[in-house]
Amino acid sequence: MTGYVALTFDDGPDPGSTAALVSVLRNAGARATLFPIGRNARTYPRLLRSARNAGMWVGNHTWSHPNLTRLTPPRVRAELRRTQSVLGGTPRLFRPPYGRTTPEIHDIAARLGLIEVLWDIDSRDWAGAGADEIVAAAARLTDGQVLLLHERCPATLAALPRILDDLRARGLRPGRICPDTGRAIAG
Repeated sequence: MTGYVALTFDDGPDPGSTAALVSVLRNAGARATLFPIGRNARTYPRLLRSARNAGMWVGNHTWSHPNLTRLTPPRVRAELRRTQSVLGGTPRLFRPPYGRTTPEIHDIAARLGLIEVLWDIDSRDWAGAGADEIVAAAARLTDGQVLLLHERCPATLAALPRILDDLRARGLRPGRICPDTGRAIAG
């Protein structure tokens, strides 16, 4: 089998994990899509710049990570616009926090030129999954699928080399997310 999967990392950048995460990916010749929180990106711009310079793709994960379904449309727009301005380079991808969205949120994002991206497989690292559980979740990935991971979870960083080895053994490579389909494709 040959194909591509998208490894995505939410909630960075983080001084305790982003540099190590990027290092593991670079050493493996892999790339991933980062969905940083806008206020974190403002606080740690060097970390985000370093990740971009290492070839990582960047999407919008809102300014403050709220449940967007509980906000008014103007507040949703503000969360996305403010993050776009900090991220620069006009990211095209957007991931709603917690995966919570509505047709109205989808439309607001689209009017801002953003494509909403969710995931096919949740590693559950955010819920305290251990490295073995994260590796097992990633082992279910098939061609074109997207995996949800988080930068701030130590078990994720511990699992990442094993995930990359397993993907390689199965003929899958980390790729980018196609803005037209939301599926993983060659980078």
